[in-house]
This record gives sequence, C-alpha cells and structure tokens, in this order.
Amino acid sequence: MKHNLQKGSLILALIISFAIACKKSVDQPNPNPSPNPVGTVHHDTATQAAPAIPYPVNPVPECSSAPFYGDSVIYPQPPVSGDFYAYPENNQDVDGTYLSWPDGLALNAKTGAIDLTQSETGERYSVAFVKTGTTDTCMSSLIIGGAAYMDSVYVLSLNDNTAKPYFNANPYGPPVCQGSQGGPGCQFDYNNYAKNQGIVVDQHTGYIDLQKTMKNSLFNLLSINGTTANTTIYYKLNDNSNSAPQKIQLKLMYYNHKSDIPPGLLATVTNNLINTLTDLLISKSTSPRPPLIIIVRDNQ
Repeated sequence: MKHNLQKGSLILALIISFAIACKKSVDQPNPNPSPNPVGTVHHDTATQAAPAIPYPVNPVPECSSAPFYGDSVIYPQPPVSGDFYAYPENNQDVDGTYLSWPDGLALNAKTGAIDLTQSETGERYSVAFVKTGTTDTCMSSLIIGGAAYMDSVYVLSLNDNTAKPYFNANPYGPPVCQGSQGGPGCQFDYNNYAKNQGIVVDQHTGYIDLQKTMKNSLFNLLSINGTTANTTIYYKLNDNSNSAPQKIQLKLMYYNHKSDIPPGLLATVTNNLINTLTDLLISKSTSPRPPLIIIVRDNQ
C-alpha cells in the first residue's frame, strides 16, 4: 500500500511539474519582433477592427469595388520596425466599410488595411467592401501566404504517423520546403517552443512525428481519452515571405480508439478535412484555427 501511495504521489508531482512547465512556455514573450520590410514601414495608428457580422447571403463577386491588394496571394515580410500592412489598391477616397471572413484577418474596417503581422497566415479569406449608401457587398478572395495543418484523425496502428503542413491555403500546391531553392531554407520550431512540450517537429519540413510526440509529450503520461495539448509552432519559410517570422497555433488530442472519439467531434473534423481537400471552401462563420490533430492508437 505504501509503495502504491508513493507511486501515486510521484505521478501527481510529475503532472504538476509538467503543467507548470507548460504554463511557463505559454507565458514566455514572443521571441520575434514584428515583421516589416525595408522601405515599407507602415503604422496604422487608427486601426478599427472589422465588425463581426454574418457572411452575406448574396455577395457581389465581380463588382469594381471588390477589394484588390495587388495579387491574389500576399505575404508577410521580415522585421525592421512596426507592423507590416497591405492596403487595397482601389476604393481610394471612397467611404464605406470593409469586412472579412473567417476570423483571423486583422482588417481595418474603415481603410481596408490588413495588418499582416497580426493576421493568421496560410489562410484563405473573403474580403468585402460595402460602399456607404448602398447594400452591395462587393467581395473578393485573398490568401495570406504561410503554413497550415489540416484538421485530421491520425491512426498510429495504421502507420499514420506524420502530420504534414501545406502552404498558401492550397493542399495541392508544391511544398515550399523541399527542392533546390537556395537561401537558408525553411525553419520550423526554430526556438524549440513545441519541442519543449514534447511535440516533435522536423525543423526543415514542418512534419510532426506523431509516434515520437506520443512518447515525449503529455499523452504518454496521461493516456486518457480527450487529453488535449496546445502548442505554437514558430517558423520561417523560404518563399516570397523572405523568411519572415510567422507562427501557427495547434491543438492536439488523444484517444485510445477511433470509436472513442465523440461523434460530433469526428463529424466536424471529417467535414473540415473534406472541405479543405475538395472545395477549398472559406469558413463563413468562426475561425478554422487552430487546426485540430487527433492522435488515435488503433482504428477500432
């Protein structure tokens, strides 16, 4: 009995120590200054967040007031000073309101300026402009370049051991971090933020090794259905972002068997995965972030 009590006390102490360590890692300051390219320092001192309103029933996709930012994909840039902003090239001196879907785009509702430093990157957005005195919601699509992970269920018994990133909101696009591109290459978890939580990320490709993560993380200590770990992967990409510091938050969950996953949760993850792979749909309500990675031991 005494031996069991000592063992229980040891496990409890380990859990408390892990929780304290996680809190310290979460509370640590952002190790990167705000990205901003040389010669394009912008300070939007009167930023007004776009109001949260429902996705329009009948948007107008082809009208001339649809916001245009110079390209269909725009990128954050390396830091110099202050945040880096992208501005619409049309609608100058036209009164109206800018809107966006889903959540995650740091959009000034009055000017249309997008704070790329504070926005969720690697995401596809709808951006709209409603001219004052009209009801037309003129809408365009915009991608903020960066990395993302799919909502998905990974079954370890089926050797489904690796969660891979995709880039620029396109799961069928070429991998940014492979091939001969010159430069410093990509850097994932370069500050070991995720590693310190036991989340094992390949620092060149961004691949998450789920088997090793199971052994090194909270999931090995608490192999209980529904155990959740939240982390952030800080990264730099060898692409048009010119290695600008970026980050993505992730949620990982553990279940012993696939049948243990609550039906509602499984349906949500499955639908999100199908939408990403087939229709490249834009979420019309809440943010699709953080991506949810569910790790399952077997397929039963």
